[in-house]
Formats: sequence, structure tokens, C-alpha cells
Amino acid sequence: MRTKLLKKKNALKARRVRRVRAKIFGTAEIPRVALFKSNRFISAQAINDTDAVTLASVDGKKLGQNASKEAAETVAKTFAESLKKAGITKIVFDRRANNYHGVVAAFADGLRNNGIEV
Repeated sequence: MRTKLLKKKNALKARRVRRVRAKIFGTAEIPRVALFKSNRFISAQAINDTDAVTLASVDGKKLGQNASKEAAETVAKTFAESLKKAGITKIVFDRRANNYHGVVAAFADGLRNNGIEV
């Protein structure tokens, strides 16, 4: 019974990811920033979809940050610095299956506050 429920839950999450992903695409000039959020940590990476290359990434676990709003702003600041080093000032934000509120919105606002156009 439990495995049926988990399969359905995972299928619905995959459906939400595909729905969001179908609408956005990253290039070398304007990469797609895919945000991963678990209950404990957040991580993000800037992806050039035309060449299937990761341009920059950040991991909150390696920075010692959890998945709170304050930590999301700190991780976003670090990520914005690495994006600027790569010469990127404009991105397309991929929230994946997450709703745009709380930690996800704090991360996006942190990028905006540090000079990245979202």
C-alpha cells in the first residue's frame, strides 16, 4: 500500500517538473538556474541547455547552510558571485516542482539583490 502511494507521489512530482521545464530553456548568455530544495538543504546550478553544460553551481550543505529563508539568501549571494565570475548577469529561474514562496522566493530575491536579473 505504501509503495503505491510513493509511486503516485513521485509521478505527480515528475509531472510538475516536466510542466515547468517545458516552458523554459537556458542558453550560454541566459542560463537556466535549476534549484533543488530538500527539507534540510538547498542547491542550485546554472545550466546551458544548448550544450548540456553546467556553468556554475552552489551547494548549501557544503556552505553549512540549511533550508531556511536566511540561509537561502546567503547561498544566493555566494551563487551570484560565482555567476558574476562566469560573466552571467541574467538568468532564467527553474523552480522545478517547488511553489514560488518561502525558501524558493528568498533564493530568487537574494539573486536579485546581488545584481542578477531573474
